[in-house]
Amino acid sequence: MALDDTREKSLSFTPMVIEDTMRNGRGLSDQWADTVVVRPRTTERHITVHKRLVLAFAISILTLIVVTVIAVLLSVKSEECNADSTASASHGNLTKFNQSRDALFNHRGEDSFQPWRQLRLPGSLRPLQYDLHITVFMDNFTFSGEVSIELQCLNSTKYVVLHADRLAVQKAVVYSEGKKTRALKIHRHFRYPANQVFVIAMHRELEPQKNYKVNITFQAHIEDELLGFFRSSYVLYGEKRNLAVTQFSPTHARKAFPCLDEPIYKATFKISIKHESTYLSLSNMPVEASISEEDGWVTEYFSRTPRMSTYYLAWAVCNFTFKETVTDSGITIRLYARPDAIQRGSGDYALHITKRLLGFYEDYFKVKYSLPKLDLLAVPKHPYAAMENWGLSVFVEQKILLDPGVSSISYLMDVTMVIVHEICHQWFGDLVTPVWWEDVWLKEGFAHFFEFLGADFLFPDWHMEKQRFLTDVLHEVMLLDGLASSHPISQEVLKATDIDRVFDWIAYKKGAALIRMLANVMGQPVFQMGLNDYLITHMYGNAGRDDLWNKFSEAMQKEGRDINIKEVMDLWTLQMGYPVVTITKNDSVDNSVTISQEHFIFDIKDSAPSNSSSQWQIPLTISVGNSSHISPESIIWVSNRTESHKIGSVDDGSWLLGNINQTGYFRVNYDLRNWRLLIEQLMRNPEVISVGNRAGLIDDVFNLARAGYLPQNIPLEIVRYLSQEKEFLPWHAASRVLYHLDKLLDRTEEYSIFSEYILKQVASMYHKLGWPTSAVNGSVAQATYQTEELRREVIMLACSFGSKHCHQQAITLISEWISSNKNRIPPNVRDIVYCTGVSLMDEDVWEFIWMKFHSSTAISEKKVLLEALTCSDNTFLLNRLLNLSLSSDLVPDQDVIDVIIHVGRNPHGRHLAWKNFREKWDILNTRYGEALFINSKLINGVTEFLNTEAELNELKDFIQTNGGGAAAAFARAVEIVEANVRWHSLFEEEFFQWLRKSPTS
Repeated sequence: MALDDTREKSLSFTPMVIEDTMRNGRGLSDQWADTVVVRPRTTERHITVHKRLVLAFAISILTLIVVTVIAVLLSVKSEECNADSTASASHGNLTKFNQSRDALFNHRGEDSFQPWRQLRLPGSLRPLQYDLHITVFMDNFTFSGEVSIELQCLNSTKYVVLHADRLAVQKAVVYSEGKKTRALKIHRHFRYPANQVFVIAMHRELEPQKNYKVNITFQAHIEDELLGFFRSSYVLYGEKRNLAVTQFSPTHARKAFPCLDEPIYKATFKISIKHESTYLSLSNMPVEASISEEDGWVTEYFSRTPRMSTYYLAWAVCNFTFKETVTDSGITIRLYARPDAIQRGSGDYALHITKRLLGFYEDYFKVKYSLPKLDLLAVPKHPYAAMENWGLSVFVEQKILLDPGVSSISYLMDVTMVIVHEICHQWFGDLVTPVWWEDVWLKEGFAHFFEFLGADFLFPDWHMEKQRFLTDVLHEVMLLDGLASSHPISQEVLKATDIDRVFDWIAYKKGAALIRMLANVMGQPVFQMGLNDYLITHMYGNAGRDDLWNKFSEAMQKEGRDINIKEVMDLWTLQMGYPVVTITKNDSVDNSVTISQEHFIFDIKDSAPSNSSSQWQIPLTISVGNSSHISPESIIWVSNRTESHKIGSVDDGSWLLGNINQTGYFRVNYDLRNWRLLIEQLMRNPEVISVGNRAGLIDDVFNLARAGYLPQNIPLEIVRYLSQEKEFLPWHAASRVLYHLDKLLDRTEEYSIFSEYILKQVASMYHKLGWPTSAVNGSVAQATYQTEELRREVIMLACSFGSKHCHQQAITLISEWISSNKNRIPPNVRDIVYCTGVSLMDEDVWEFIWMKFHSSTAISEKKVLLEALTCSDNTFLLNRLLNLSLSSDLVPDQDVIDVIIHVGRNPHGRHLAWKNFREKWDILNTRYGEALFINSKLINGVTEFLNTEAELNELKDFIQTNGGGAAAAFARAVEIVEANVRWHSLFEEEFFQWLRKSPTS
C-alpha cells in the first residue's frame, strides 16, 4: 500500500510544481502580455511574424521553466538525501513514500518564512484535543493509525507543522470548524527529516482565534529498539510471547503518531486500539467500551485523558495477567506482568506499597491523584528503570518484581525507591510539567528527593532522608559535579540532540540535593505550603523554575521571612559545580573564624581563571564541639569570597564542624589543626558528632585529598576510627571512597600494603558482627535493617580486601549449595558470596552459576547470578561472557550494559572490557545510541577506572574516530581518566610512603 501511494504521488507532482512556478512568474507574464497585445488593422504578414515571435518567446519561457524545475528538484533531492542519511535502512518501503514526497517540493527561496527549519515548533497553533485510533499487527510488527487533532490558531499562518518521525503518512486533510465544517485546500505537504517534522502548506492562511481539525492517516513499524512504539518478548512455558509498549519521553511520541511533541503543547487524548483478541491493550485511562469483531479482532476505546503532554501518553498490547487493589478514595491500582510472575506473587509488594504511597502523596501535597486508575506494567525490556506515564507507569521487571524468598534488603530498597519515584511523578511531571527540557530537574529532582521521604514513610526505621540520601545522592553527584566537564542544572536546550543529554545525574541527584538544602532552610511546614501552592496554581499546565521560586518566596513571606529564593537559587542552578567552604580558626582572642568559598574542582589547574568568578549564597550551619559536647548549630549566610565571623566560645581544645547533618550542597575543609582535633574526637568518642556528619567527614576528606586540597595521609588516618563505628552510614561512606581507591591501586606493585591496612581497620568489626546464620525467615523487610546492612557492608569490605576467613566462608557456602542443590545462603549476602566464590574457585563453579542464571525464574536472583559471573579471575571466561552478552539472546538486553561495566570493574577484566567496548562500539551505539542516558552509563562504567597513560591515549584515539554521538559523556570520561593518571603521578608515592610508615593498628 505504501509503494502504491508513493508511485501515485510521484506521478502527480509535476503539474503542481509547474503551476507553482508559473504563479511565481505571473508578474513577468502579465507585463509581457501587455506589450504584445493584438493591435488593430494589422496585416497577415505582421500577424505571422507576431505569431512566430510569440512562439519563440513561449518556447524560451518554457525552456527556462523546465531547467528551473530540474535544478530545483536536484537541489531538494540532494538536501533530502543529506537529511535522511542517518535514517535507518530497516524502514524500507514505509519511508519511500515520504522520501518521494519530500523530493517534490523545493523549500529554498520559495517562502520568506520557513517554520519547519526552526528547532522549535512555530507557536502559531496549539492543540486542544487528539482522537487517535491505532490498529496493531503483532504478526508482522507494524501498525496503522489515524489521528484527528483539533487545533486553535493563535497567529495567522499558512503552515501546519507537526512532529513526525519514521511514519509513512498516507493522507492529510485540514478542516475548518464552525457552523459549516469544510475541507480546506492544501497547497502541498512534505516531511523535513532534519527536524523530524511533517508540514502541511495551506492554500490560504489559517485565521487567528479560529479552530481547525487536522486528520492524518499513517503507518509504521513497531520498532525493535527501545523507543517510540517498540516490541519485546518473553518465554512462558517454553513458548515465546510478544508484546509491544510505548516509550515517548522525551521526544519519541512523534515515532508513533503525528503530534506537537513539545511539553508545552498540552491537550486531551482519546485513544482506541484495535488488536487480535488474544491480546489485551492498556492506556492512560480506563477502557470505556470494547467491541469484538467476528474475525477475532477487538477494538478497545479508552476514556479521554485530562490535559497532558504528548510524552506522557502511553499504550501497550500484551497478553499479561494482573492483580489489583483499590484505595480508600476509590482509585483502582493494577499490576500487569507475565502470568508466571503474577502467579508467584512477584508483584504483590509493589501493589501494596503503591496503594500506601498514593495516600502519602495526597496527604503531603494536599492535592488528590487526578485519574480514576493507576496501572503498573512490568516489561522484560525498557531503556530506563521505569517511565511515569500518567495512569500507566512502565517498569523494567528488575525494578518492580520482587521474590520474598530470595530478594536481599538492598534489592528490596532498590525496587522501593524506583516505585516511590514514579508515583511522585504523577504530581511532579504528569500534573505539572516543566515548560521546556532545560528545567527537567523540576520533575526529576523532586521525584528523586521524594524517593527518600516516601521510603521513610513506608519504613521509618530506615532513616533514608537523613542517612542514605547522603551516600547515595549527595556524595555520588558531587563526584560528577566536581569535574570541569560538568554543567549547570538548568542548561540551555536548543536542538533535539540536546534533550537526551539533560537526563543525567546532575538533573536527578543535584536537583534532589538542592531541593533538600532549600527544604531545610525553609523548614518543613513552609516548604509544604509552597509546594501545595505551586501544584494547585499550575495543575494540568506547565511551569518553570521561576514559578517555583516565586511560590517559595511567597510562602516564606507569609511566615515573616523575607528571603528572595530566586536570587539565592539562581546561583545554584545557573552555574555549574559547587563550592568548598574553608573554615579557619584565627589566632585572635575574639573567637573569630575566617570563612572562604571557592569553586571545588578535582583538577585544580582547571579552577582558574575560567571558574574564578563562581560564587554562591551558602547557608552554612556551624557548631563548636569538644571531647564530650557539641553546641547547637547556628546558620551563617556566606555570600562573599572571604568573610570573618565570631563563633561562640572557641578554645585550643575545641573543634569546628560545618554543614551540620550535611544538609548543604557543598564540601567543608578546615585548617590542619582542626582536622587533627576532629580525627582525635572520632577515635575517642565518635558519637558526639552526628552519624550524618561522620559520613560527611569521611567523604569530604577523601575527595579533598584526591583533588589536592589536603595531604594524602589525612584520609588514611581518619579511617582508623572505623573499629569504633557502630552505625551503618559511616561504614557505607567509607566503603564507597575506599572502593574508588581500590580500583585506582589494584594494578600497582604495592597494592598489598594498602589492602592489608584496610583489612586491619575492618577486622575487629568483621569478627564482632560475624555472618548471618540463616536465610530470611519469611519477611523480606527485616526489623534489623541497620544491623543487617552494617553486617553486609563489613563482610563486603573484608572479602574485597582479601580476608582469608571471609574467603573461606564464601567457599564453604558455595560448596554446600553445589553438593546439596539447596541454596541456604542468606539473600542479603548472596551477591558477595557468589562473586567471591566465582573469583576464587574453579571453572566448574562459574558453569554452575551460569546454569543457575538460566534456570532461575526469580528476577532478583537472576541479576545477582549474572553479576557474579563477571567476578572471575579467568580472562577466558570473562571474554566468553562478554561475547555471549553482545552477540546472543542468552543475556537480556537490559543486563548487557551491567555485564560490560562489572567486567570493567574487575582488575582481571578491566582491559578486556575496554577492548570489547572499543571493538563492539558500533553494535552498542546502534542498540542504545538514542538513549543517551544508557550510553553515558556505559561509557562512564567502562572508562572510570582506566588509570594509565597508555589507556588514556587509547581513549583519546578512540574518541577522535568514534566519539561524535556521545561527546559529553566522552569528554567526562577523558577528564576522569586524566585525573586518575594525574593522581598516580602526583600523589601515589606520598600515599604509599605514609602507609609504609603507618602504625600497625
